[in-house]
Amino acid sequence: MKPDIPALSLAVQYAVAEPRLPRWRLRRWVAHALAGAQADGLVDFQGAEISLRLVGQAEGRRLNRDFRGRDYATNVLTFEYGVDPAGTARGDIVLCVPVLVREAREQGKTLLAHAAHLTAHGTLHALGYDHVKPRDARRMEALETGLLAALRIADPYAPR
Repeated sequence: MKPDIPALSLAVQYAVAEPRLPRWRLRRWVAHALAGAQADGLVDFQGAEISLRLVGQAEGRRLNRDFRGRDYATNVLTFEYGVDPAGTARGDIVLCVPVLVREAREQGKTLLAHAAHLTAHGTLHALGYDHVKPRDARRMEALETGLLAALRIADPYAPR
């Protein structure tokens, strides 16, 4: 039996065009990650309001520098705002398209597989998942691996 999909309000912003990442596909990946997180039970939420922005190299670098103090464009950047009393989780996810394309090529993956992974990864961060402590990293990675397996995407953490 499939888990219920939590209510989702998703705004997708395209600062750069990427026709392989249409709104419907991004929405599917975010909703899938939300359902998996709800079934996992770490975070108590009923729905989510998420903004997902696809950016280029310059904006990705600026955001990473301004908010994390790291002067390079990273693949995914997430801003988590918590869960309100009504049970709505809120967050912003930024995907840097040129970094995703480069990493997918370097790692021998398709752009779609890599983007699905990082969209799920960012969504879990928006819910409060983290991977700073080894135990938390194992839980988050196991959840990501399971989510991707259900989409027929290989384990991104498996050794190559």
